[in-house]
Amino acid sequence: MELDERLVDAAIDQMRRRWPVSEHAVAAAVYLDDGRILTSVALDNLNASATLCAETGAICQAYTLGRRVTSSVCVAGSPGSDGVAVLAPCGICQERLALWGPEVQVGVVDPTSSRGWAARKLVELNPFYWGEAYADGGGWPSAAVHAS
Repeated sequence: MELDERLVDAAIDQMRRRWPVSEHAVAAAVYLDDGRILTSVALDNLNASATLCAETGAICQAYTLGRRVTSSVCVAGSPGSDGVAVLAPCGICQERLALWGPEVQVGVVDPTSSRGWAARKLVELNPFYWGEAYADGGGWPSAAVHAS
């Protein structure tokens, strides 16, 4: 499934359910290869080193289910207002999503778009992916290589 408004809306809905009035809210949604949507939120913690990115829960759930993530989006903003932004995945989440290959779509900020965001493939975010050094025959490493 390709990243679309339905996936972004699922992330926004999750964010608003979890943090209806917070100034610092973030949530994520992923499409699975069977069309299901999983959502998750960031784990807040007084000890910042114990927090997790918003995408982590949905990514782990997809892996637990044995399903492939086809696209992922993270949103942030103040749910009490209309201001919601799509955020590109951090480097760690790019690594987590790399398990499913270079074609995974992710949301990124795009001020030229009327929506304020666009979909890009992981390979577009990271055209010089370090893991290619470990791929058999070059290219993006397979899920088997990632898991080894």
